[in-house]
Amino acid sequence: MGIHGPYAHSDKDSLVDDEDYSRYEDTTTRSSKTLIPSRGTLKQCDYDPCLEGQISCFELAASSNCLCPGFTLNNVPPEAPKLSSVSWNGSEVVLQWCTPYSLVTAYVVTVGGQERQKFEEDRRSGGVGEVGNIAEVCVVAVNDAGASEGSCMMYHPRDNSLPLTAGLIGGALGFLLLLLLAVLLWRHKRQRKQEATISMHNTAETR
Repeated sequence: MGIHGPYAHSDKDSLVDDEDYSRYEDTTTRSSKTLIPSRGTLKQCDYDPCLEGQISCFELAASSNCLCPGFTLNNVPPEAPKLSSVSWNGSEVVLQWCTPYSLVTAYVVTVGGQERQKFEEDRRSGGVGEVGNIAEVCVVAVNDAGASEGSCMMYHPRDNSLPLTAGLIGGALGFLLLLLLAVLLWRHKRQRKQEATISMHNTAETR
């Protein structure tokens, strides 16, 4: 027996109500999606690992909402830096390097396997004084979790005897030049004297 009265409804009414509910559900779902803002594609951070004095890529990503691909944090040892040059600048040996995409707290430079200098995390170059012999020079990145592998180059010291040798050669050449000029001047004076003697002798014979 069916239900009668104001709360009674037919099967047709049920179908209509179900369809209306489905349309309402679809509309609600679409509206919810449009309320969620699209973040878009994050750009890679404008970060130069070889530039000195800049903040870390991790800090740049946090402040600029950009990406640092492959960046590792302080809970793992850093990747190795990249040593780009080891050269003599006239007063000491100077290194230049690029930082890894890792959180670094300091850089350690070794010469011949012995620690020579330690630099802060924003440095990308530094001097280590004089290196008198051929030696392997390395830079290592460190953080709280440990140290990276070393990035190394062989340094060949300049030959300090070259300026002395060049000076000796220059002095010898200068002395030889002065000696040659003195000989030429002496020969010239001697020739003039001989010519004067011959001229006087000819004059006396003419008289």
